[in-house]
Amino acid sequence: MTIEKENLIKQIVDTHMRQFVDGLKSRYALEVNDPLGVINAKKNNAFISQLGEEFMFYSAFVRSFDSSFGKVLENMGNAIAKISYTVRGRIESYLLPQQTQHIDYLMTAYEKRDARPQVSDYVNFNCLRPSNITSFIKSHETDNYFYDEEKGCHYLIELKAGGDLDNKKAKSEKIALLNEFFILKNSLQNDEEIKIFFATAYNKFGEGAPWHQERVQTFFAQDELLIGKDYWNFVCNDPEGFRVIFEQYQISSQYMKEALDDIKQLYFN
Repeated sequence: MTIEKENLIKQIVDTHMRQFVDGLKSRYALEVNDPLGVINAKKNNAFISQLGEEFMFYSAFVRSFDSSFGKVLENMGNAIAKISYTVRGRIESYLLPQQTQHIDYLMTAYEKRDARPQVSDYVNFNCLRPSNITSFIKSHETDNYFYDEEKGCHYLIELKAGGDLDNKKAKSEKIALLNEFFILKNSLQNDEEIKIFFATAYNKFGEGAPWHQERVQTFFAQDELLIGKDYWNFVCNDPEGFRVIFEQYQISSQYMKEALDDIKQLYFN
């Protein structure tokens, strides 16, 4: 990785962390006098308040933090990816009944363990385009849609900011990605490659350790997974990507530590 690219990535990480922290401080400052605010609602819970201010504060804060921080990581990934890829968002085209039926067929086969998921299950599936596609028009928002102009390859990624995926959602995530795949495929006027991935922002088993969620792997092939550092390396288009991002995050996370103290002071003096 060049020094220029490394510095640009670190700048993006730092900027996103600053903006996120500033937004959190503003939000909680506005809720100080709101009895229904996130932290005040916990303060008014007699059962929780008996466990002490630290427990009360963090039990209220962490849940809210998790949901909003996931969006920060998604936006950060898109911003960093712009260094190496063309970043796109909504996909609009059409989705044919034959394609939907094929997706249903695959899901049934995977659930019954009649087949293990493979990329070839869908990349080679073709059907005739009808003359009138008006009734089949669809659009789909993606977490990450990167286009590598040099390789002529499209990448569709569903990102989970956490280190895993709720087992109940594995099937729906694969269906969503396959819908995106076919909608995008139908929109292209060439034979450019499309790859789909399920990704996590970190490895719940520890970076470098095998990641295994049986339910997820029932629906996703190994070639469709970008777990933890593999996701960040992919976003950076460089094997040093995760290292560079996390080195800067360790520095920029200090803003969050300082903000936590400031917010606690607002509510607990």
